[in-house]
Amino acid sequence: MTLQHFAAALTIGVTWIGATVTLWFIGKVWLESLGRNPEGSKAFFVPAILALALTEAIAIYWFVIAFMIINN
Repeated sequence: MTLQHFAAALTIGVTWIGATVTLWFIGKVWLESLGRNPEGSKAFFVPAILALALTEAIAIYWFVIAFMIINN
């Protein structure tokens, strides 16, 4: 195992942990806001989905970077 493989594995691990925690936090806050204000469900929907999608996109970018590290 080379240093590149270790760097890629570390990148994937940190990305997985970071994305998981961030997605959990977004979902938690979204559900709390719906619990406090159920009438605002339409107002909360689009920002929450955008936040979830952007978090996943950042995680996918880091996976691409990890695979670029391996292939370099």
